[in-house]
Amino acid sequence: MSTSQAAQKRFGGVVKTKPRSERNRVLVTGGAGFVGSHLCEFLVNRGDHVICIDNFFTGSKDNIAHLLDRTNFELIRHDVVEPILLEVDQIFHLACPASPIHYKYNPIKTIKTSFLGTMNMLGMAKRTRARFLLTSTSEVYGDPQEHPQTESYWGNVNPIGERSCYDEGKRAAECLTMDYHREHNLEVRIVRIFNTYGPKMALDDGRVVSNFVAQALTNQPITVYGEGTQTRSFQYVSDLIAGMVAVMDGDEIGPFNIGNPGEFNMLELANLVKEVVNPNAEIVFRENTADDPSRRRPDISKMRAKYGWQPQVPLREGLALMVDDFKRRLHVDA
Repeated sequence: MSTSQAAQKRFGGVVKTKPRSERNRVLVTGGAGFVGSHLCEFLVNRGDHVICIDNFFTGSKDNIAHLLDRTNFELIRHDVVEPILLEVDQIFHLACPASPIHYKYNPIKTIKTSFLGTMNMLGMAKRTRARFLLTSTSEVYGDPQEHPQTESYWGNVNPIGERSCYDEGKRAAECLTMDYHREHNLEVRIVRIFNTYGPKMALDDGRVVSNFVAQALTNQPITVYGEGTQTRSFQYVSDLIAGMVAVMDGDEIGPFNIGNPGEFNMLELANLVKEVVNPNAEIVFRENTADDPSRRRPDISKMRAKYGWQPQVPLREGLALMVDDFKRRLHVDA
């Protein structure tokens, strides 16, 4: 099953094209990134006119190359920290480094992107009266003392830690989004994304699924940090896109958790990757990184009740789809 087929699985087997009168001009910031490129493809295929902007810090033109000849897609190289004037109906605001290896590399740039970038895009939404969707993160919950995490939980974040540029940056972005809603009556939506994986993840992404898959494919040891007891919940990217689109097209602000409530510890994930990708891979243990949350699992009751949304792609199936993409880009023989 291809990535697009996996995406279609959630939408009843087909991405339905909108009637011309219902098509929107949609801006996707960070649209050449991992998640953004999948979102652009979905929106283009349903008939919206999509404007993708990206500064290519973590995004890649390869991710959206197949869209460049589509008449309802355009690409603009731009950093959201700087204002830009566009006429749009909807804004999916994804622009921000999302993996620790990237946001720790330039933490000041990361928090500027979260705050100034969000303020610039909210300013555009205010001027054009566009509906605005902020992609926030499960990292706003920090190292949670509530498990699983509901949207009403305020979190346990270290405001001066190595990860705070991203964690607190996204919390500030949520604050800005709600203040624009309250002060300017702006139509806004907020989603909190939990760990997502799939094709087009950067090979140097640094997040656990991409790390494990790349290591297993290249016969390197699978590196588990700490004792491997920390847990995460992993959703395939097509499930995330389905949830994001449902929230944007829906009538409630949120925030909404979008994630897979299936919970795995790191050692379980390493063994599953070993089983699916490379049975001969070795698993090694390293000292854990600072402020690594011990548990992370979404309560998705709100999304289920409001939109009937829940993940469709099991981890084993999603890993197999991801492996095919990584093999091609790593030039690994099948």
